[in-house]
Amino acid sequence: MTPDPRSLDRAYANTDFISGGNGYVPTWTAEAARCRAEALGNPGIPYGPGDRQKLDLFLPDATPHGLVVFVRGRYWMESPRDLWSHLAAGVVKRGWACALPSYTLAPQARISAMTTEIAAAVTAAAGLVAGPVVITGHSAGEHLAARMGCADAPLAADVAARVRRIVPISPLADLEPIARTRMNDSLALDAAEIATESPAYLPPRAGCDTIVWVGGQERPAFLWQARLLAESWDCDWHVAVGRHHFDVIEDLESPDSDLVKAITGAAAPRSPLILAR
Repeated sequence: MTPDPRSLDRAYANTDFISGGNGYVPTWTAEAARCRAEALGNPGIPYGPGDRQKLDLFLPDATPHGLVVFVRGRYWMESPRDLWSHLAAGVVKRGWACALPSYTLAPQARISAMTTEIAAAVTAAAGLVAGPVVITGHSAGEHLAARMGCADAPLAADVAARVRRIVPISPLADLEPIARTRMNDSLALDAAEIATESPAYLPPRAGCDTIVWVGGQERPAFLWQARLLAESWDCDWHVAVGRHHFDVIEDLESPDSDLVKAITGAAAPRSPLILAR
């Protein structure tokens, strides 16, 4: 019997396998609202003509050391940027600016178009903040962040030269398995787009460092995706002990976390589970 082509749905389901999984969005909503009330510098900055082509920019008290761009996930199909505002806190407290862009979601846009939009968002944010640029993201947002670290990323040469580091969190580096889930009813991935939009299939840009980050308690599919990207790009990958797909990003709220230090270049992770290339 031919296996059900939708059987990978289970492999990429997270909420059903995380205790209290349905409670995370209400918690994030409350935390994000608090952070926006306390620290949002410039909300809703347009980077294009589309309704969702806007970014929020969080600024530290002093001149920023540089810019961190965080791209949110939810499988390219859900959630506004203001659900994730609290995740800017850690890097802002370390003296960095943090931009959180929205982008057009599926099925209104293909993933290749989202890549172009995130490149435009990075370019716009980099025009507002001087210094080095670091791009990070989570899950599907990690996919778009990693695309900015590819040699063919649609960034102008001067902007690309400022992108010093990519920190993909819980990566989706190979889109082929995603195309075999029910999500593809909205994403409409085909063989051509899988080949051109999967970071694991593409060479990284020279001079841009990458650290892949993943929770040790994540679904096996995400651990496999993290390992695949690290091997394909010959870069380090870090397993965050005891973290699952939802709480692995909580360390972005703390300026003293290993994750924030890795993003800002303050220090390499202390954990023995930094797995060298």
